[in-house]
Amino acid sequence: MPARVDAILPAGGRISGRFAAEAGAAVKALIPLCDGRAVIERTLHTLRATGRIGRVVVIGPAEVAGHPAAREADVVLPEGGSSGVANIMRGLQWLEEANADTRPDRVLVLTTDLPFFTPEAVTGFLDACPSDLDICLPIIERKEFHARFPGLPVRFARLRDGHWVIGCAFLVNPTALGRNRRLIERAFASRKSQILMAGLLGPLFIFRFLAGRLTVGMVEEQCLRLLGCTGKGIRGCPPELAFDIDRRKDLHYVRTHCPDWERKNRHETGTP
Repeated sequence: MPARVDAILPAGGRISGRFAAEAGAAVKALIPLCDGRAVIERTLHTLRATGRIGRVVVIGPAEVAGHPAAREADVVLPEGGSSGVANIMRGLQWLEEANADTRPDRVLVLTTDLPFFTPEAVTGFLDACPSDLDICLPIIERKEFHARFPGLPVRFARLRDGHWVIGCAFLVNPTALGRNRRLIERAFASRKSQILMAGLLGPLFIFRFLAGRLTVGMVEEQCLRLLGCTGKGIRGCPPELAFDIDRRKDLHYVRTHCPDWERKNRHETGTP
C-alpha cells in the first residue's frame, strides 16, 4: 500500500469588494459551494477520503480556525509570516515537531480554493510523482483543461510544445524547500505574471518566452539548475487541480455548474 503523506493547506487568501459580496466570504477558503459547504470543508473531506493523507495542517486567519470544518484538520496554525512560503514553513515546522523532530520526506501542499477536485485527482497526482524527486507539480495542457471546463477563460503559458497551466498542488521535499526559500518566495510573489516568472529564469528566457521558443523541458531544466534539486512538471494530471476560485468569473462558473457536479460526485467523499 502506498505510504501516506502529510498535507499543508494554506488558507489565507483574501478577496474584497464586489467579489467578496458575491462569494459570501472575505476568505476564499470559506466561500460556500452549492451544497452550503465551505471550500475548506470540501477540501478536508476530499483529502480524508483518499486514504493517502496523514496529518493535515491548515494555516489561516481566525475565521478559518473558528469554522466547524477546521476540526477535521490536525491543527490550524495562525498566519505569522510575511509570505505564503513563510506560512508553509510554519506548517513544516509543526509537522517536524509532531513527528518527534523528524522531518517528513515529502509533503503535499494544496491550496484551499479548488471547488471541483476529487479524491481521484489527489491520488492520481500522487501516484504519478516519481518517488526520487524533490519537487513535483501538475501541469495541464489547454485542450485537457477546456475538455473538462468548457468556456472557462484561463491564462495559459504559451510554449513551443503547447499551452500550459500549473495546478495548485505541490509534492515537495521539505529540505529542498527550505534550502531554496528565498528564490521560491520570489517565484510565489511573481506567480500571477508570466513575464515576471520568465524573468526569474534569466533575461534570455523572457525573450524566448515572448518568442514562443521555450518548451516545458527547457523551463524544468533551468528551474532545477537554479534550485539545485530534482523535480518535474507532471503531465496528464486531472484539470480539477488547476481550477481555483481566483476571480469573479471563476465563482460564476462554479455557481452555474456545481449543482450537477455535486449530484454526480457526492458519493466519492462519503458525504450525505
